[in-house]
Amino acid sequence: MLDAHLVVDRGTFRLDLRLRVEPGEVVALLGPNGAGKTTALRTLAGLAPLTAGHITLGGVDLDRPDHRTWLPTERRPIGVVFQDYLLFPHLSALDNVAFGPRRHGVDRRTAREQAAGWLDRMGLGAYARRKPRQLSGGQSQRVALARALAVGPALLLLDEPLAALDARTRLDTRAELQRHLGEHSGAALLVTHDPLDALVLADRLVIVEEGRVVQEGDAATITARPRTDYVARLVGLNLYRGHADGANVRVGDDFTIATADRHDGDVFVAFPPSAVALHPGRPEGSPRNTWSATITGIQRHGDNLRIQLDGPIGVAADVTPISAAQLQLAPGQPVWAAVKATETRVYPASAP
Repeated sequence: MLDAHLVVDRGTFRLDLRLRVEPGEVVALLGPNGAGKTTALRTLAGLAPLTAGHITLGGVDLDRPDHRTWLPTERRPIGVVFQDYLLFPHLSALDNVAFGPRRHGVDRRTAREQAAGWLDRMGLGAYARRKPRQLSGGQSQRVALARALAVGPALLLLDEPLAALDARTRLDTRAELQRHLGEHSGAALLVTHDPLDALVLADRLVIVEEGRVVQEGDAATITARPRTDYVARLVGLNLYRGHADGANVRVGDDFTIATADRHDGDVFVAFPPSAVALHPGRPEGSPRNTWSATITGIQRHGDNLRIQLDGPIGVAADVTPISAAQLQLAPGQPVWAAVKATETRVYPASAP
């Protein structure tokens, strides 16, 4: 088990992150650029020291500044798959994988036998003699994973392991990686900015912003109840913090959202962009939430168009290309937005 409290000072930035990863568990560390994800990975790998806190793996301290304990990278039972894989260009795939066991004192013949076994597991037995330049992106990723796993790591660190792949290769390699992670008995930490990678590969998500954990839990919990704008964007929701008085939530100074649920006190209100209907004039009928807005941007989003709106609240709305053409939507155009109260989701702002 990994038990870590990572405290790292880098100029004006401080990482203060607590992490626990059980054997056989995959935890994804997500966050915007500059949140501290790479710093966390580097300290766990031993590439940078802690300022304070501790890293304990399997009951053994790897880094504990207050006890002046620090174990060098090569002595840590950790495997790392880097974003760019960092395969040795002058070595074959077989010898790249055999490198780790050799560094741990295994004789050359046995190390190569172990490496061949790992390449077979990865479906790369026929590519053992090839150099990295002769491998595709997906093949290189699997060689890098085999090299990391060949040392029997108690902790596997994956730094954006699919980021360098094209869309098609990424899809196939993600499925392969999911299978291999399922077979790994040690703890695994996946650092990524891609929510799909995290949702597919990880058992639990830890969201980091500005060096601190802002939310953690399984995918269902995170996607159902985002607690920051970053998380809301990650899972594709409009999110607002406000004060509830029964079925009304006051957001900002002078805007109220009517909801289907009754709450009192500080709450979050969330609804998907697909719940936002756009009209050329003020709509009549059932929607309890209507307001005038101005289109500030239009982007392609899957099969739909995502419309960014400015007004009493900023909001994203998804419309079909046909609807956009009928409404003649364009940046700078005034429209009316509407959201039914039944489409909103309300939950307490205080963490559970």
